[in-house]
Amino acid sequence: MQNDPELNLKGKYLGTITKDFAVIADTLKEASYQIRSRKFSEHPIFPVSKVDQPIGQMLIAKEEMAIDWNVYATYLDEFVQRKLIEEDKVEEFKQSYKDPDEFCCLFVVDQDFTNFIYIPYPED
Repeated sequence: MQNDPELNLKGKYLGTITKDFAVIADTLKEASYQIRSRKFSEHPIFPVSKVDQPIGQMLIAKEEMAIDWNVYATYLDEFVQRKLIEEDKVEEFKQSYKDPDEFCCLFVVDQDFTNFIYIPYPED
């Protein structure tokens, strides 16, 4: 059995992202709720990046909370408009999208790795 390089990269990123997530989970859960309750989208997405990137609106600058990643807020429509998700893949994305009350959809943007990761919110 071979090691999947993407799995190794995902593991490398999950450590620092999880550490940051523990600090910002409540903020992201509230932002997800607001995006959905205001009917912007049923599919909030939070891009995270160590450097500035153009997807979404800055939600948390890493310097504000002494974390490693900048956090942005957006939703599925922007990914479709930017052609990051093709029109014919929208239903597939929606089917794989996890319950936003239980999981945070992060879009990791870094030099070696760009992918969606779902992290469960801490239990209340």
